[in-house]
Amino acid sequence: MKTLHCRDVGFDCPGVIQANTDDEVLMQAAQHAKEVHGVAVSPEMAEQMKKLIKEEAFEVSED
Repeated sequence: MKTLHCRDVGFDCPGVIQANTDDEVLMQAAQHAKEVHGVAVSPEMAEQMKKLIKEEAFEVSED
């Protein structure tokens, strides 16, 4: 699972974007930035955000 933490981008926000691909994460992050922070993501900002996307293991509960 690909993840991007809004805090890593520089916002004081607990938001975490999760998706299967970098492109999906970037699309969701751009929407979040616009709706929550009032920021339009430029191509340059998207390139910087792409570097902050991490591959995180998907945890499955065994309950």
